[in-house]
Amino acid sequence: MTTVLFVCTGNTCRSPMAEALFKDLAKKKGISSVKAVSAGLAAIAGDKATPQAIEVMKRRGIDLSGHRARNVDASLIGEADLILTMTHRHKSILSSMYPQAASKIHVLREYAEGGAIRGESAQILDPFGQPVEVYESCARQLEEAIEKLMERLEA
Repeated sequence: MTTVLFVCTGNTCRSPMAEALFKDLAKKKGISSVKAVSAGLAAIAGDKATPQAIEVMKRRGIDLSGHRARNVDASLIGEADLILTMTHRHKSILSSMYPQAASKIHVLREYAEGGAIRGESAQILDPFGQPVEVYESCARQLEEAIEKLMERLEA
């Protein structure tokens, strides 16, 4: 079983949407050898996903209402085979917190695209506090990255 850990800041927007999209795609493809989890670098444990994140996932037939935020910890890092962050800053922070895991920490879009996207354009920016349209754009970026990620994992 391959465990993928998605990490963002508060674990209420990007990483829970990434986790949910990954699980949904794996289910549709009949892939049971992968597991997705998510966490935040500065999460308030127990926080719900934002209403906008719930809404954009609902439009895709995915229920995010049961999600509860949690912080990254050593056990999650240890269990994960692949750790995917939304930004370079997330990757940098995690790599310094868990240097033993640095080789399995990557920026999601850079990893999914096999390095074809680099730098600022590879980052998935935080939609927190923004209107639902910004979340929709974020969700589309996540969907594209996760489809490519799944192809890469299947290869």
